Amino acid sequence: MKRSNFFTVVLAALLLAVSPRPAGAADKVHQQMLAEIRMLQEQQSQLLALVGGLSDSLKAISTKIDDQSGANRKAFADQKVQVDGIAEGVRVLREKADDTNVRLSSMTQEIEAMRHSIATMPAPAPAAVADPGAAVAPDTPPGTVPPAGATPPPVRQPAAPPPLVSPERMYQAAYSDYTAGQYDLAIIGLQAFIDTFPQSELADDAQLYIGNSQQYRGKYPEAVAAYQKVIASYPRGDVIPQAYWKLGQVYETGLKQVEPARKAYETLIQKYPSANETFLAKQRIAALDRKE
Repeated sequence: MKRSNFFTVVLAALLLAVSPRPAGAADKVHQQMLAEIRMLQEQQSQLLALVGGLSDSLKAISTKIDDQSGANRKAFADQKVQVDGIAEGVRVLREKADDTNVRLSSMTQEIEAMRHSIATMPAPAPAAVADPGAAVAPDTPPGTVPPAGATPPPVRQPAAPPPLVSPERMYQAAYSDYTAGQYDLAIIGLQAFIDTFPQSELADDAQLYIGNSQQYRGKYPEAVAAYQKVIASYPRGDVIPQAYWKLGQVYETGLKQVEPARKAYETLIQKYPSANETFLAKQRIAALDRKE
């Protein structure tokens, strides 16, 4: 539309130029033509500016798209690296789990073999006594003299440890039987451990578990003897308070002997006032007093 006006103005100017008109009228038409031309030039400048602005906007948008694409590519690459790392970690953990399962299976087989060897272990041969007249059994009270002509009891010697068996493995094998409720087998294994490693720091624990096993089997006299052996053989052991407590329990609930039970509780309270079992012993004494 504006281009048509432009050509109309130009045509009118030519007609005016060729047609005779007064000088004033020609100047007016010339000025109008110049005004139209300036308007067209301004509109053209505005269009050029608008096109330039659109071009800059397109360049900015294109730059942002490129930046966003680069960021997306980098994020994707980082995520791929993380996924690959997680997959590698899972693979390593799976290999370690498989190796652990193999080791556990091997250890289980070793424990079963050791348990079988302990169960079938022959009793140690008694050692010869150099002076029969002076020999006294280990459990004979002090001051007891054997009768003349009596054959002295054999002195029990520590059994030779099974080959390639550590104290910890031997103890754990017997303790596994104890926790599984196989008390007969546990007593055999625990006693074999004490005979094999009498100086072990776990020997007092093993003796205590022998007493517990006898108690759970209902063998109360044997349990009393086992607990008394803990107290007599391991006076510095850390399970002495438990031995006194269990001794009192066997006397009270198993053998129904109140006075020996009271004596065990009182000794526990007197010698080990800060032990956990002492609180229980005080409660049992109070209960025994209420029954009287």
